[in-house]
Amino acid sequence: MRFRNAFHITMDNFSSTFKMLLYRLVVAAVTFSLVYVILRLALDPVMQSAEWVTLREMPGEFFRALVSGDSAVLQTFQENFHTSLMDFLSLLASNGGAIAGAAVGVCLIYLLSRFLNGLCLFAIAGTMYDRMSVFSRTSFSASYFKNLGRAALYEVIYVPIVFLYDAVTILICWFFFFYVPSFLPSWGFLPVVLSLCLTITLIVCLQSLKMTLVSSWIPSVVSGEKSVTQGLRGALCAKNGFWRRFATFLAAIYIIIAANVGFGLFTIGSALFVTVPLSFLFLLGLQFVHYFEDNEKKYFISVHDIAGSAEATKCADDLITAEDSLEELNRKINEPSVRQDDDGKDA
Repeated sequence: MRFRNAFHITMDNFSSTFKMLLYRLVVAAVTFSLVYVILRLALDPVMQSAEWVTLREMPGEFFRALVSGDSAVLQTFQENFHTSLMDFLSLLASNGGAIAGAAVGVCLIYLLSRFLNGLCLFAIAGTMYDRMSVFSRTSFSASYFKNLGRAALYEVIYVPIVFLYDAVTILICWFFFFYVPSFLPSWGFLPVVLSLCLTITLIVCLQSLKMTLVSSWIPSVVSGEKSVTQGLRGALCAKNGFWRRFATFLAAIYIIIAANVGFGLFTIGSALFVTVPLSFLFLLGLQFVHYFEDNEKKYFISVHDIAGSAEATKCADDLITAEDSLEELNRKINEPSVRQDDDGKDA
């Protein structure tokens, strides 16, 4: 039910996909330009080295061998990759000063891009909340500037936390991919395939856990019920429906991966301009659905389709008629329900 409602809400807010796409393309263009200048100035000797060229080509060779079933390449891949990586690290050690400066610059630009993209997502969250709560259309620009202060504070807290979380995720996945096969039987290239499978599974599970822990943070802040810090505290302490949210996000991420890979392959990557921002929009809609459902709040799926707690939905169904205007719908849905007996007295 929640999955279906999130899908309908995503389609109802489909126009936000193109606004997010345009915003992200502008941010990506600025980010790429800054990163290119830094790398060009500081790392040109490294980027032109034979060690880097060899290391850069190895992932492509791995996936080509995986698709073609070349067991000879797969069996020696980890050893060859480790050797190439050590050669490259030795090269980096000899250019330590330039590498350190470039790494700091790239990390700061990356964090800035995450911050700017987060402001866009927060603005779209504001338009989605208005649509679900009172079924109104709020423009992206109005929501962006209305929520700019709270969005900036949210991103200042969220971006460093997620950066550290993702860094730990990469380290754990590195261990799984390169060291777990040593504990498995040496059956050709099967250990490599198993380690790749475990690594992808681990990434999806850790991302699902992250989404589950912070799923109510944005909705609680956008709704105005909590401040940014209170929303974070409430999201981390929310235990109601934890496993249900985790399972939903787990399924959603797998579906998103399959959809993006499938559309990307069959359209030579062109569909990703739509499917990637649409994926962010769907995850955002799923967060709002969980927030409304867990807090037993009513919300709009369409003009005459109200969801929420069973009691609230039943009351809304009894009140709503096809002839009601949008203003009348909002009045009936949001006002306290009052029943009267046959004598006209309050029950």
